[in-house]
Amino acid sequence: MALALKLVPILVLTYVLAANSYAVENGFSQCENVVKKWSTSALEQEAKEDKHTLRDLLFFLHIPRTGGRTYFHCFLRKLYSGSDECPRSYDKLRFDPSKQKCRLLVTHDDYSMISKLPKEKTSMVTILRNPVDRVFSAYEFSVEVAARFLVHPNLTSATKMSGRLRSNSSGISTLDIWPWKYLVPWMREDLFSRRDARRHRGSDRVESNNPYSMQEIVMPLLRYINDPIARDIVHNGATFQIAGITNNSYFPEAHEVRHCVQRYKVLGDYVLQVAKKRLDDMLYVGLTEDHKESATMFANVVGAQVISQTLSSSLNASTKWKPANHKTGRGSLISVPEADHEEHQVGQANTTVHSTENISDNRENMTVKKLMGSYEDCIKSLRKTQSRRRTSSLKRIAPANFSKADRLKVPEVVLEEIRSLNHLDVDLYEYARSIFTNQHQKSLLQPYDTTEGLGSIFSSYSSEEGIMSLRLLSLGMFVALFLLVMLVCVNARRKISKVKI
Repeated sequence: MALALKLVPILVLTYVLAANSYAVENGFSQCENVVKKWSTSALEQEAKEDKHTLRDLLFFLHIPRTGGRTYFHCFLRKLYSGSDECPRSYDKLRFDPSKQKCRLLVTHDDYSMISKLPKEKTSMVTILRNPVDRVFSAYEFSVEVAARFLVHPNLTSATKMSGRLRSNSSGISTLDIWPWKYLVPWMREDLFSRRDARRHRGSDRVESNNPYSMQEIVMPLLRYINDPIARDIVHNGATFQIAGITNNSYFPEAHEVRHCVQRYKVLGDYVLQVAKKRLDDMLYVGLTEDHKESATMFANVVGAQVISQTLSSSLNASTKWKPANHKTGRGSLISVPEADHEEHQVGQANTTVHSTENISDNRENMTVKKLMGSYEDCIKSLRKTQSRRRTSSLKRIAPANFSKADRLKVPEVVLEEIRSLNHLDVDLYEYARSIFTNQHQKSLLQPYDTTEGLGSIFSSYSSEEGIMSLRLLSLGMFVALFLLVMLVCVNARRKISKVKI
């Protein structure tokens, strides 16, 4: 009897271990089936016939902290008018694609947004960044924006004021944008908690000289990268965004697929293959680190085709009959530059009606060379503004001031952990580098020229007005050639007559 009683705990433990083992095995099998099914379906989707040609709608899939905002302000706003932009949809669909005739969509939405768009008429572009640098940047930006709220006496006051400002503004706050609508409030609460603790101690003493581990001031980087929020949103964020399975996805299976991949690392390869295929199908893939080459290639690959489309539209419009004294210019909504509110408003505070005549002329006369020139001027101004804003914010959490030099103080073991947590992004980034290299070589061998597009523009005319214009042009050239031949013949006869005399 005593022996039997001793065996009971052992039997119970054995049963529990067996049950857990079965549950784990069964859980993995279920997850594997879910991920495989999703991956197979995604890979079977037909690719575009010609991925190198810009289609009617340009979808800029903006991966956070890759420099996409710079491209939007300094490239795309030079190429597209305000009326060409689709309503922004950072965290939700703000427009009906079936009713809109917009030509440009720039958003933090993931690839699943394509399910709401006319896929056959959409070209996609994106920019990737070294995963370690992107995690650093996401951490720093979360702290920077959250620190702006420290002007308030406490968290309650900051939250209430934030709500009032957002409800009274037509612009889009950082707190409305994925993923910052999750990361900033989390960091804001942490900053207030640490400030309250310092006040309670009556001391602002900081033990570390490394801003990434000043736990008295700000959440240490090591804790940040290991928090469940960062694991779900930040790590492998580029892969999940391009695959379309973020927590902001429109795909119904996205949540289950993402969590299966996070739970079972080996399943990540299925998602990685989908993300790689989608990069292959994009019109342009840029790299944050190769900034100059990426910008030049964007201007040559994307910018040149947008310019050609604009020229084509202008020539088509010019062939249409217009009544005398009729003004063809019309007003449109031009986006107001970002307002530097305490809340970091990133949308429009309002919109103003302006005449687009001069702006339209600038776009119609745009060339790749002019585009690059305006880009270089724009980026200098934008960087100054960003630097001032960053300096102002980080003053509130001094001496925690982040810099590239400070990043060198982060131990290698932490950097290695970031790489491990972002293993999918590390692999995808290397793949993107190979795509970028191939694109760069092709752009050097066959540079785009907006003047080359004129032939295709004329040949694409299908309207009666366009055909009539071409016929008149051909007739005029024939008459000119005939007169030239007659003139040559007359001169030749005169010379012969003189010789005979």
